[in-house]
Amino acid sequence: MAQELEKRIKETGLKIYQLIEGDAPSVFKKEFWSGKIMDWCMRNEAFKVEMFRFVDVFPSLSSSVSVAKHIQEYFCRPDQDFPSSLQWGLKLVSPNSLVAKVATKAISENITGMARQFIVGEDARDALSTLKKLRKEGFAFTVDLLGEAVVSEAEADEFYQRYIELFETLAREQSKWKPLGNSPGDLDWGFSPKINVSIKPSAMYSQMNARAFDFSVEAALKRLRPLFRQAKQIGAAVLLDMEHTGLKNLTLAMFRKLLEEPEFQDYEHAGIVIQAYLKDSEQDLRDLIDWAKARGRRITIRLVKGAYWDQEVILARQQNWEIPVFTNKYETDANYEKLARILLENHQYVSFACASHNIRSIAYVWEVAKELNVPDGRLEFQVLYGMAEPVRNALRRVGLPLRLYAPIGQMLPGMAYLVRRLLENTANESFLRQSFAEGTAREQLLRNPLELLAENPTPPEKVYSAPEYGDKGAFTNEPVIDWTIAENRERFARALEKVGKELGRKIPLYIGGREVLTAEEIISTNPNQSDQVVGRVAAATLKEAQMAVEAAKQAFPAWRDTSPRERAEVLFRAAGVARRQRMELAALQVYEVGKNWSEADADVTEAIDFLEYYGREMIRLAQQRRMGRAPGETSHLFYEPRGVGAVIAPWNFPLAISVGMTAAAIVTGNTVVYKPASLSPITGAKVYEIFQQAGLPAGVLNFLPGPGGAIGDYLVTHPDIAFVTFTGSMEVGLRIIELAARTPEGALGVKSVVAEMGGKNAIIIDSDADIDEAVVHTLYSAFGFQGQKCSACSRVIVLEENYQKFVDRLVQAARSINIGPAVNPETYMGAVIDEQARRKIMGFIEQGKKEGRLLLSREDVELPGHYVPLTIFADIKPEHVLAQEEIFGPVLAVIKVKDFTEALQVANGTRYALTGGVFSRSPENIERAKREFRVGNLYINRGCTGAIVERHPFGGFKMSGVGSKAGGPDYLLQFMVPRTVTENQMRRGFAPAEEEC
Repeated sequence: MAQELEKRIKETGLKIYQLIEGDAPSVFKKEFWSGKIMDWCMRNEAFKVEMFRFVDVFPSLSSSVSVAKHIQEYFCRPDQDFPSSLQWGLKLVSPNSLVAKVATKAISENITGMARQFIVGEDARDALSTLKKLRKEGFAFTVDLLGEAVVSEAEADEFYQRYIELFETLAREQSKWKPLGNSPGDLDWGFSPKINVSIKPSAMYSQMNARAFDFSVEAALKRLRPLFRQAKQIGAAVLLDMEHTGLKNLTLAMFRKLLEEPEFQDYEHAGIVIQAYLKDSEQDLRDLIDWAKARGRRITIRLVKGAYWDQEVILARQQNWEIPVFTNKYETDANYEKLARILLENHQYVSFACASHNIRSIAYVWEVAKELNVPDGRLEFQVLYGMAEPVRNALRRVGLPLRLYAPIGQMLPGMAYLVRRLLENTANESFLRQSFAEGTAREQLLRNPLELLAENPTPPEKVYSAPEYGDKGAFTNEPVIDWTIAENRERFARALEKVGKELGRKIPLYIGGREVLTAEEIISTNPNQSDQVVGRVAAATLKEAQMAVEAAKQAFPAWRDTSPRERAEVLFRAAGVARRQRMELAALQVYEVGKNWSEADADVTEAIDFLEYYGREMIRLAQQRRMGRAPGETSHLFYEPRGVGAVIAPWNFPLAISVGMTAAAIVTGNTVVYKPASLSPITGAKVYEIFQQAGLPAGVLNFLPGPGGAIGDYLVTHPDIAFVTFTGSMEVGLRIIELAARTPEGALGVKSVVAEMGGKNAIIIDSDADIDEAVVHTLYSAFGFQGQKCSACSRVIVLEENYQKFVDRLVQAARSINIGPAVNPETYMGAVIDEQARRKIMGFIEQGKKEGRLLLSREDVELPGHYVPLTIFADIKPEHVLAQEEIFGPVLAVIKVKDFTEALQVANGTRYALTGGVFSRSPENIERAKREFRVGNLYINRGCTGAIVERHPFGGFKMSGVGSKAGGPDYLLQFMVPRTVTENQMRRGFAPAEEEC
């Protein structure tokens, strides 16, 4: 049976090939500019990368000079050896020259023409003539609206209105169109509406977020519902497109929820996409079919292979999540056939839209449909407009129902679509490339993908070795929560409920392993609900501070002499404790410091990363290093701990930074007096408990909450304190450095200070920046966790060429974010930490009103806690207070500059040098920023917050801090002193033989 089917599939495939004999998709025809470019892209991977990046940036270039400059930067660099024909004569000429203007005009026309090859029109009216022509040629269509990423509710409204206008425009025309397939009624082929529209769910709600799953679905349905209503009224078909994995479950949920509403229970022309490259696509498909069966209704399913493969793989690897897609093309092809059979076997419940250019896949579906006697009206084929023209013509000739996926939109948003199409066409595994550009044997292309998979099995994921870490293996970052998984959302909600019931507990000091109670206490409250007590903690006096220093001093000798590997194992066990408690540890921060769900979870994963990374780093550093190779002598460098240290922690990363500083001090053999911030002492107690549960000996870590001035000063100036590690404001940091520099009588050494202080961080928006990306990342960098990060963006420096467009979209996006209590999953931003902070930030806002122009103040929100309105100012000058002083709150200053040189001058023009960002697609400006944007952590084309352990060692200079970078390879060295032991091995004229190096 299987052999017979394979035989028929190959016969059908060869028949289709015969029908396309001598033809080729226009994108591969070398007589056209696009064909020549595609040929070079397929032959030269370096050229392909540069070409696609240039195509991506091209629509944002507003002048011929800018186009010429970018061509030179992308194709004419000294390190490149592209043929002169692919440098368009621009390598040695000025971008302002006549030659450059002529060349850029031709290139611009060609790129625009390439884009138009895949896009049927700029808007519905513009597209009508092409759509009419397609129908005359026997092709149906499904229209997709292209557009910039929806970053605000205003943009979602615009997208919604475009869909309304599309329906209205097509509705006025459809009566003039004859039905395809000589149908006697008014439906194409007797079963399909003439109007077919594909809708992107991400365009329906700007704040779509799987974390706030139900909230996002309801918000999207407010726009989706009237679109479905209009489609039903005019007799149109609507299909929900599937985008990236982060939106998949949301899209499935809104599709089912909408069609379960009474109004749409009899609507039979609704559909959704299944992507065969997803590993869970079979389960999603079976769930949809079961859902349709249970309700006795029919739906349409478009089966595609998937267009976001590279993005899905990269993002999953960055997050250390399981890769959601098959990484072997033959797996996807085989899964496509498996899913196609499932669809055809259930034709009484689903109509199948087979979307593929792969002749093997098409032939398989066609033959299985015959085998299963699938009736007319249950199967159609779909291809992309502008691609695979020979395939579409062949399918039309054999009389198969064929629909073209026809995008409508302007060139700027169309470029992202174009790049995806070019990637598809030029990929090594591309069926079209193999068929029409490389001439692969037809019999090979028609083979069963299961056979090909057996011959080309999926290679295992690469395992990185790290011999310097012994048997612990390479360090990997702890994955953050994947909110698309329902169980994760439910677990976090349960943790919030559990921790909420436990609020208010009393916590003692922990000194020398013993509980110590005091008369005074620190009361921790919820910033979003100031009358809610999170907990009460004993407040140390100088008496308890002296006890803590003495306990740490007594514990030091034994801990110093504990082997580095044993000390590292304590950190690894502590990481295990934190993993088991991660939901509760994150939930506590939601209550105590007002972090939203994602921010709180990221804080916990960073703490785990510090434990795992510093444990491994200690194993590496514990190896003695042979110095020199002089005969008759051995000389070894090694490290030993400094002694008793004071760790003075901040409230804004109450777990991560506390754990990081404490773990570094402990694993290097020091003992610690740990003073948590008075605004987050309950989380600080959790830090102590984690190490205690990991088996840390008594006295190595002492928990000493107390008033900052008195206790902090006492610890910093104590003669038995060997070092101080601090994270906090510049003012307090400078005071600590000054006090520590005064060596007290009886001290056995000069104190060492590691201090991470403030920042006045800037993001530069270049004239060619991707505005979609720049707006989203700037918004998060400025207002994530209410701007209460030393790395937060408080200045955005925008080149005048891009200024108005960026600012308009930024303000609309900021107007759209959800503000509310941190316990709500949809909350993006909540209240600041306490009333004192609120008053200070409001003072800066008043100053901003004097210095600049108020663009936005989110006073539309009323919260019971310490809420400060999200605020954006324009017309701020580099010398203004708002551009110079750290605010530590949700206030952003927008600064306009003329060019990139001025942007760098402004960015570097403060006392701080912590983080910075640049959004640019100019290779020259990116390289210049790397050299001249002098900050500790510079981020290119991403936000300036969210440093990740090992990947982004974190820390600044100037007034942003002293010491090496946290989460980096040099950090532990600050907690140790180097020693060298040299032994003369010469005895009576001889010495042991030298060891092999």
